[in-house]
Amino acid sequence: MTGKAQVVVFASQKGGSGKTTVSAHMAVQAELSGAGPVALVDTDPQGSMAKWWNARTSSVPAFARISVPDLGRDIQLLEEAGYRLIIIDTPPAVTSTIAEVITHADLVVLPTRPSPHDLRAVGPTVDIVQMQGKPLVFVINSATARARITGETAVALSQHGTVAPVTLHHRVDFAASMIDGRTVGEVSETSRSAVEVANLWAYLDDRLMRMRSDGSRDLLDRPPRSTFEADILSPATAGMSGQEVDEDEEALENQPGYALAGSAPPPAAPSANSNWDGVERRQADAGPPPGKADRRRVPHQPFGRRFTA
Repeated sequence: MTGKAQVVVFASQKGGSGKTTVSAHMAVQAELSGAGPVALVDTDPQGSMAKWWNARTSSVPAFARISVPDLGRDIQLLEEAGYRLIIIDTPPAVTSTIAEVITHADLVVLPTRPSPHDLRAVGPTVDIVQMQGKPLVFVINSATARARITGETAVALSQHGTVAPVTLHHRVDFAASMIDGRTVGEVSETSRSAVEVANLWAYLDDRLMRMRSDGSRDLLDRPPRSTFEADILSPATAGMSGQEVDEDEEALENQPGYALAGSAPPPAAPSANSNWDGVERRQADAGPPPGKADRRRVPHQPFGRRFTA
């Protein structure tokens, strides 16, 4: 018995927005997460998705050769073949092809780079999606860590649709992994990029699950979904915001010469020849020796690093 396959369309008028990269990663992650069988469809005349898939050694996700004029019929054939998820990559232009593909979409994903050019280019695609009444999710892609424009982009996009709570940051491994037909999760499943991809697919999968006719059963079989309160009161995971730290960055309090205000330096470790028993027996500071002036600075005259209460 076969069920209805869900169709996810990745669309954007702006070239270089990362549609092919994001859609390929979502397809592979869906297979790894057990949401398959997954079929990939490339409607871009440049054939970037097809070239990437031909370089793969793995047979999943499957690649389907589909004609856009016969897209409805071909989707039905894929459903009958047992495919549960169909991911479609579209060309970087607003054409009748994109409008036709979107008519078959259950969910439209619009990858957007955090730049003024990309923000100006999303309008025509959003218009097509809204005219057809399709659910839309923006994905901020290729963002720079800790850049203010990433948050500003999310705010601007939120005026026109849902923004995914996972940001994909700009890293070389996204492009490097696709050279030989793989994804970041297949190269290193513990890398930060792989964690971002997994988190993004988990969000999209949650959206798709709630759109399915048998969503009530899926809701019972799945673990409880994190709530809004839990998300904002818990430490952010990798990729959930633009506030990412450098991998080699050390915490400020651990850097040389740094000390918290009012804190005393840790006692030096006893040497091997020391007879110290670990008990601190030093007396309280009684000031300078008799007859000697107090040359120490008073607390209201700090020097060096300044601390505030």
